[in-house]
Amino acid sequence: MDFSEYYHIYNHSNGNENLFLNVGNYSFFLKKYAEHIHPICQTYAYCLMPNHFHLLVKIRDKEEIQDSLNLDSKEDISPKMISKRFSNFFSSYTQAFNKMHNRRGSLFMKNFKRKLVLTDFYFINLIQYIHYNPVHHGFTKSVDEWEWSSYLSFLSNKKTLLEREIVLEWMNGIDGYLRLHCQEVDKSLFAELES
Repeated sequence: MDFSEYYHIYNHSNGNENLFLNVGNYSFFLKKYAEHIHPICQTYAYCLMPNHFHLLVKIRDKEEIQDSLNLDSKEDISPKMISKRFSNFFSSYTQAFNKMHNRRGSLFMKNFKRKLVLTDFYFINLIQYIHYNPVHHGFTKSVDEWEWSSYLSFLSNKKTLLEREIVLEWMNGIDGYLRLHCQEVDKSLFAELES
């Protein structure tokens, strides 16, 4: 993964297992995310589903990462180090989940997937796609009913680690954000984004 680039990052549980079995699991995942990933990435959208998750992130530049991690300027900050942070995040969550639920072994598919986001069109539609996941998978009838996505955070004034102002600016404010989420999602996006 390269610096200052946007990525759609997603992963799935092994087999038919779930990544989240209760509210505490969802909250703990977000806590670990803030600890491991926020120092290296800006977050633009997320959705946690029972057996998979989606993130839209931008890798911070090297100076930002050094500052947020209090690293010496001589310490190597490389794409490999970024991937290792994600690996540590998944491992940390898995270890706690396994202990809590008395299970063993890997929880996530071996390699998380990432797709480079190259256009504004893709970026905006990806946010809609990520928030629409609970509807697509039949968990809710509308995007505002799912607690474990970033959708409602954009309509709130509460403190957030999301890049709320940037996203709303790209969508011409809250009205544009709401209009986007009232439109039907192009179903072909699911095939394209999940391939």
